[in-house]
Amino acid sequence: MVYLTLQKYQKFLASSRQVHKTAAHVVARSAPEETVTSSFASFIHAVRPEHLSKTVRHRSKRMILDSIGVGLVGSTTHVFHIALQYCQELYSSVAVSSVYGKPGVKLSPTLAAFANGVATHSMDFDDTWHPATHPSGAVLPALLAASQMLPPSTKPNGMDFLLAFNVGLEVQGRLMHFSTETHNIPKRFHPPSVVGTMGSAAATAKLLSLSMAQCTHALGIAASLAGAPMANAATQAKPLHIGNATRLGLEAALLAARGMEANPLILDDIPGCSGFSAFYGVYQPTPLSTPNDHHEFLLEKQDIAFKRFPAHLGMHWVVDAALSVRNLFINYAGSFSPSLIRTIVLKIPVSKYINRPFPSSEHQARHSFQFNACTALLDGEVGLSSFSERSIHRQELRELLDKVVVEHPEDNVANFDKMYGEVALLLHSGDVLTGKCDTFYGHWRKPLSKESLLKKFRSNASHVLPEEKIETIITMVDNLEKLSDSSQLASSL
Repeated sequence: MVYLTLQKYQKFLASSRQVHKTAAHVVARSAPEETVTSSFASFIHAVRPEHLSKTVRHRSKRMILDSIGVGLVGSTTHVFHIALQYCQELYSSVAVSSVYGKPGVKLSPTLAAFANGVATHSMDFDDTWHPATHPSGAVLPALLAASQMLPPSTKPNGMDFLLAFNVGLEVQGRLMHFSTETHNIPKRFHPPSVVGTMGSAAATAKLLSLSMAQCTHALGIAASLAGAPMANAATQAKPLHIGNATRLGLEAALLAARGMEANPLILDDIPGCSGFSAFYGVYQPTPLSTPNDHHEFLLEKQDIAFKRFPAHLGMHWVVDAALSVRNLFINYAGSFSPSLIRTIVLKIPVSKYINRPFPSSEHQARHSFQFNACTALLDGEVGLSSFSERSIHRQELRELLDKVVVEHPEDNVANFDKMYGEVALLLHSGDVLTGKCDTFYGHWRKPLSKESLLKKFRSNASHVLPEEKIETIITMVDNLEKLSDSSQLASSL
């Protein structure tokens, strides 16, 4: 019964994919008047592998590798196991898709996307773009799951996969540029729960070769499935934002493939009837040009930030500032002696959800300027073990936290392209030592080297995979354009 259900589903997807890929050569119709929404659908439908520049291919493959790595290490977390148990308890007759770090487990495509999305964001270790969002985690799990549900005769190749991934990134980035509200650290909703859902829908629609009309409806359906409040930041619920974004975007594309329709003007600014504009007070959409001989992807102009340790991106500024002043302090005193410190002054932007003086859980600690600065001062590093219960509740760390005073200089804005972190140690002697970071290592202005990115991936993946498999994944991603069957990547996880 399960086999017949799977066969029937794969047969539908195969025929659907083949029809949509050839429809443009069979039917010629006059184009309707272009809208913002139709321009996005046209882009998704028309963009081709040759539009991906060498820079875009290079940067996006780095994102794919890093995202897989943080998903693999994320599969060891408590919140991931809650999500996985939930998924396994739901009945599914189409369990064909792989789960990060669980080689013996298969789930339905949508539930696999959900579980892997949760794993990716479970430690807040995933990449960050500007304007602020986590682009890879919202798209990659959906594509990995979708690649495994298609029958062998219509499996997308590696270049198809890479193109679909970049379509998902591009749609997220373009949507973020529709409002000036997206430029600063968010306050109302978590961006990947909104633009990530749309990006997942667009990427999956591309991978499944949906028609232009179905791409339009996939975006419309996804808009009705988007959104999550910032109040759940620093809780176990935050990783659900990525899990839901990638899952629901995949579902939107599958529903559109089945014939479900939605508002074809969902991205347009229609007075009196909000579409995607419902998420923003300021909303100025512009059409996305249909690629002809050339298309410049946003990833070409705006690189990505990769995290060196598992915490909110803002923490990386204060950690590097703290490590800088720690070195000055050791040169001054001969060793790190907290008893010599009277006050620790943090100069940080105003952002309420990452200003947490005394975090009591790992998720709060990952979103605390104070905790990350003091951990860096005390230990000389911040890493996976820094967020264990034992580390969080150390008496010596609490004593440092008691000395912290926060200041918000007017020139330090809550914007990942403009903010800085400054840590000053006011000593009992009257001396003051200061460390400042304008651009941390891993930021798009100071990208991780290939060696650093590979070191991070190998370290993360080693928690759940043997060395041979780790090296296979690295080689596979590096040569993704040459992969004849993109589902091999998902199967290797």
